[in-house]
Parts: sequence; C-alpha cells; structure tokens
Amino acid sequence: MITKVYTKTGDGGETSIVGGFRISKSDVRLEAYGTVDELNSNMGLLASMLENGHDKELVERIQNNLFNVGTHLAIDQSKTPLYDSGKLNVGEIESLEKEIDAIISILPEQKYFVLPGGCTQAAIAHVCRTVCRRAERRVAALSETATVSPEILQYLNRLSDFLFVFAKKINLMAGMEEKRWDNICK
Repeated sequence: MITKVYTKTGDGGETSIVGGFRISKSDVRLEAYGTVDELNSNMGLLASMLENGHDKELVERIQNNLFNVGTHLAIDQSKTPLYDSGKLNVGEIESLEKEIDAIISILPEQKYFVLPGGCTQAAIAHVCRTVCRRAERRVAALSETATVSPEILQYLNRLSDFLFVFAKKINLMAGMEEKRWDNICK
C-alpha cells in the first residue's frame, strides 16, 4: 500500500536506482528509462482509445514489456544482478515481427512518404513511434558506458517499426486517407 508519494530524497537532483544506489537525475541511465516510461504512458493513452480486442491486448502486452525494459535499464549491472523482471520473455521480438508482417500484408503498397496523423488513434501511434525512437537513442547512449542486453535495443527498434505500420493499419481500418508529404522544395 502506498502511504506516501513524496520522499524529499530527490530534492537535490538525485534519485535512487534499483539496488539503492544514488544517481543524478540528469544521468544517461535515468534519461533512458525515463524515456521508456514516457513511451509507456503514451502507449497507455493509445490503449485507452482502442476497442477491446486483439489490438488493445497487444498494446497492453507491449506496455508490460516496456516495464521489463525500464527495470532492465534501472539496474546498474556492475553493482546489482539483473532481476528476472528486467528481462524480456523469449519470443517478444519475434512476436512483434509477426505482427508487423501481418499488418504489412493488408496495407496497400506505399510509394510516397506520409505525414504523421490521420485519425486520433493513428496520430497517437505516431507520437508513440517517435518517443520510441528517442528511447532507442537514449538506450544506445547508455549502452556505450553500461551493460544493456542486446535484446533491449532490438525490441525498441522493432517496436518503432511496429508502431509505424500500426498507425497505417489504424488509418486504413478507419477509412482515413493518409496525407502525403508535399515536398515544397521541388
């Protein structure tokens, strides 16, 4: 039970990570898992706008996986052993690849760049995609100085690909025509 939300221990610009170690709130590790948390919040917004069924269940599964990713990133493995909750279940990357392939099979051939947007749910999926790309960049930066399992970066990379085609699928199912990029610098 949560009895207190504020601890005042972060008032000086530091926070605790898994294992009880203190780091600066500007640390690359905190930036990495904070961005994954931001992505997860946006995924929650997307899930709230989807009808019950496969797509909503899939987005909620991704949210659970993002909690595992965040836990992974919050552990400095040079000081604390990686918890099982910081690992992705075997097959999660392949599962995303299968979803991507299934969506691509129903999409019309794309011969142009599209502007992010369309219906509200697709626009939110595009926001999720861009936050996912930023999370991937932050995790890549962390991996230059700390241990990050390769499947974490792979998962985020596949997830951003999934979110791109998922936005297209949402627009297709809504009968929403995507807006083409009009290169004004012709």
